[in-house]
Amino acid sequence: MFFFDYLNKKVLHLRRQNIYITIIHITMNKTEFIDAIATKADINKLDAKKALEAAISTISNEMKKGGKVSFLGFGSFSVVTKAARKGINLQTKQTIDIPARKCVKFKVGADLAKAVE
Repeated sequence: MFFFDYLNKKVLHLRRQNIYITIIHITMNKTEFIDAIATKADINKLDAKKALEAAISTISNEMKKGGKVSFLGFGSFSVVTKAARKGINLQTKQTIDIPARKCVKFKVGADLAKAVE
């Protein structure tokens, strides 16, 4: 097995019974995302960072209020409440109560889904 990581381009080569599989996974981190915004919007990196942080802060604040944020074609963020339920502790096999909780849901928009296909 061989693993290579260069500039967040991860290449994983696996060998199983003379079958070779290559998996390429590219991850964009926050700094690279800010660079891309600055380039596409033709602004400096500091302004791009401020814009990204403002967008994240605005979405987060709306989620805290229980609101919904929608971007036509991209998708929508909303808060959903998961009901309380029963679970099993796998180590002791005892039944436990799992409390209700809130979590963020993202629903992909049609344009983004089509672009990924």
